[in-house]
Amino acid sequence: MRSSRVTSYIGATAAISAMLLTACGSTTTPMSSSESTADGGYTIVTVSKVEGIPWFERMNEGVEQFDDDNGSAEARQTGPSTGDSAQQIQIVQDLIAQDIDALVVVPNDPQSIAPILKQARDKGIVVITHEAPTLAGTDSVDYDLEAFDNTEFGEQMYEALAKSMGGKGTYATMVASLTNETHMAWYEAGTKYLQENYPQMLAVTDSPYEDNNDDATAQSKALEIIKAYPDLGGFAGMSVSAGSNFAAAIKDKNLTSITVSTLSVPSISDSYLADGWMDNAQGWDPMAAGYAANSLALKVLQGEKIESGIDLGADGFADSTVSDKLVTGSGIVTFSADSNSSGKYPY
Repeated sequence: MRSSRVTSYIGATAAISAMLLTACGSTTTPMSSSESTADGGYTIVTVSKVEGIPWFERMNEGVEQFDDDNGSAEARQTGPSTGDSAQQIQIVQDLIAQDIDALVVVPNDPQSIAPILKQARDKGIVVITHEAPTLAGTDSVDYDLEAFDNTEFGEQMYEALAKSMGGKGTYATMVASLTNETHMAWYEAGTKYLQENYPQMLAVTDSPYEDNNDDATAQSKALEIIKAYPDLGGFAGMSVSAGSNFAAAIKDKNLTSITVSTLSVPSISDSYLADGWMDNAQGWDPMAAGYAANSLALKVLQGEKIESGIDLGADGFADSTVSDKLVTGSGIVTFSADSNSSGKYPY
């Protein structure tokens, strides 16, 4: 039965729990208290890729928790209604025109938004990005914050896929978009890992499918893949929409021979893992990332030294490394079928 194939690989590798303690961030000149908000605190605005989906709703919890914990900063989150780069850029441009001290941005397209972020820094606004490591060390950002090493994350996802497939067979991959830097980093690291370690694992296409972080698109592409490749052995999903909709599609068609290894969140993955329609679900806690990114922004504003060992006040970011303006935590989490049973990952 399919359910017996749920891999033992699934299990927490770096426990991220429901969070968080303190906070506090420097290539931009720190603002004096007279330049900050009227009540003496700093204004930090987080711009998500898209509002209204579980991932960024969870991130907003981290932003709100940071706001509650820090009297020296007012933090809030906003973002586009779809995963549209142009809409996100417009939001950032509007914020630049306002009296804010720092921006935390999770870019849909890092290269497209880079010139706009530089405009923010030129105006004296501290800029922190998340999921945009190629911007680290550029004039567009003060720091980029990552929850983990992207190569490690991609290799782990594809290793789980290979093990569940017995080390051979055909597989497909779906990302949000070909311009999504982190998704492509996981994809490239994972496919390279398979080529070097599992030569009998064969991709059905030379580049991944795209879903634009949209459930309807992901569902349509899942059905397209299943129809085009009747002997498909596995699927790797770089977006939550990709993995959940592919799992739903093979469940609907009772395709018990296809393995799924994917980015996910526990509220979505638990039932698919329990029933065997997902073999590996992994990710990181966006609440922790939202909190840590705001903490980093505040530390920069306050003129604190940013160096390896820095504690950003969130699980997975208590002992972060710093290299060339890239700040990296150790927050990979693999989810099990009972991830939510204790309320540990309520997202």
